[in-house]
Amino acid sequence: MELRHLRYFAAVADTCHFGQAAAVLHVAQPALSYAIRQLEAELEVTLFTRTTRQVALTPAGEYLQGEAERILASVDDAVHGVQRIAAGRSGLIRLGLTGIAAFSHLPRIARVVKRELPDVDLEIRSDMLTPPQCDGLRAGSLDLGVLRPPAVGEDIEMRTIDVDPLVLVVAADHRLAVEPVVSMEDLRNEPFVMYDARDSAVNDAAIRSCRAAGFVPQRAHHAPGTAVLLALVAAGLGVAVLPGSVRSLPLEGLVIRDLVNAETTEIALAWRAGNDNPVVGAVADVIARAFALVNVGEEL
Repeated sequence: MELRHLRYFAAVADTCHFGQAAAVLHVAQPALSYAIRQLEAELEVTLFTRTTRQVALTPAGEYLQGEAERILASVDDAVHGVQRIAAGRSGLIRLGLTGIAAFSHLPRIARVVKRELPDVDLEIRSDMLTPPQCDGLRAGSLDLGVLRPPAVGEDIEMRTIDVDPLVLVVAADHRLAVEPVVSMEDLRNEPFVMYDARDSAVNDAAIRSCRAAGFVPQRAHHAPGTAVLLALVAAGLGVAVLPGSVRSLPLEGLVIRDLVNAETTEIALAWRAGNDNPVVGAVADVIARAFALVNVGEEL
């Protein structure tokens, strides 16, 4: 059964008039009549009773009318769905984020994607440091990542969406908690709590800031993620130098102070090089516009 025959049948069934249906379909009436006869022959049923005065559906025709409407609607939905996916307007994006970015950047990302691409679903995977995100992008388990450069390994492309100054996080009863601004030099003798990831961009920025101030940080404790790291700091086991977007997290028992002479870190949107999924490109563009980039990297 051809879809063309179903569409012809539906038009005649709606009008019960071959001439009117032919006009709607922009086909010649003899061709339409022949197509309906072909359909009836294929189904081995009579779909219409025809007289010189009227055309009416048979019981079999009435049944097929309902089925034809359902089938044609499904076909139209499938066509529109395929077109929206090809245009990057529909689909699923698996998005990885660092622990801090899940609080500081995800709300805006989710809001703008919902507004601009309502048929795109986000599957969120949070509290992922940069190395696991890069691994996930290469393996195909992630489509996009919100991470801190540099990327770990090859085949990762990035677009900067924010720049974050480093700040000091200490327990509320720490001696530096009363200072409005702290210098990196003030941390010379402090124990540090850092991420346990070997390639942590935050660790690297903190260490470079310490070395520029003339000392190497004392790594007292290591944490697998931001939540554990902050808990250790709140317990008084050390201080942490983290991106300023940590202010967006609930920080009971902790105090954040601006740091003098500390580096900044970037927040970037990342994807696998060569990814030709149009939905990935569309979402990346929407997110980039939402954060009003000054410098835009490689276009996806």
